Amino acid sequence: MTKVRRVERIVALTKMLMDMPGHLFSLGHFSNLFSTAKSTLSEDMVTIKQSMQEFGLGTVQTVSGASGGVKYVPYPSEERINHMLTQMAKQLSDPDRIIPGGFLYMSDVLFTPELMMQAGEIFSARFSSVTPDYVMTVETKGIPLAFSTARAFGLPLVIVRQGSKVTEGPSVSINYVSGSTKRIQTMSLPRRALPSGSKVLVIDDFMKAGGTAQGMIDLANEVGAQVVGTGVLIATIEPEKKLIEDYLALLMLHDVGQHTKMIDIRPVL
Repeated sequence: MTKVRRVERIVALTKMLMDMPGHLFSLGHFSNLFSTAKSTLSEDMVTIKQSMQEFGLGTVQTVSGASGGVKYVPYPSEERINHMLTQMAKQLSDPDRIIPGGFLYMSDVLFTPELMMQAGEIFSARFSSVTPDYVMTVETKGIPLAFSTARAFGLPLVIVRQGSKVTEGPSVSINYVSGSTKRIQTMSLPRRALPSGSKVLVIDDFMKAGGTAQGMIDLANEVGAQVVGTGVLIATIEPEKKLIEDYLALLMLHDVGQHTKMIDIRPVL
């Protein structure tokens, strides 16, 4: 292998780390890849870490011990988080998003990879202390958001279905009451998807009364898992009392004026 210059090595290392957030790389792996001493690579990692922190892009964590190594942790600065949420709220405040029935059109935002990557990194920062083993969501438009959150953590994504699939084997199903429509619905989870004793982070795109989120929490408990946090991209200000009490919303929807053509949505900073 041709000798790699330091600037080239740092670019390659940064790319590899950021492509796999949460993945623990051994210095031995990089040492073999670049034919470089571990001490030199340690100096590279210090440089990468300082640059990331300076620009609010996250950090590089070092894990000591025989099975240790380094990993990239997306940890945007508060300034960057505030900017991202403010811009997202501004984008969602466009009066053209109001559709009949007083609903807010947001599919384009939910399916924009850049925006969901940013939201996922915010959730990974906000929930970093709970150290989940899995991220869970229900099979709706919130999948891209939950997938981005799982990627930021470097964790598997578990999807709860509204009905069971034969191809996924035995499932656990529960009935839950939708907090907004008050209708009884069913959701199910393959038994193999979530091991008993796992710590789970529940992520959803929208919350009105919290029925769907509470259903996912109940389903996780049913298979012996522990829900350690619940995050939603947008929550409505009303009803004030949700079916779940402990949740984190990135944006709060205060009002959608179908007649006034005004949308009041604000970042939760």
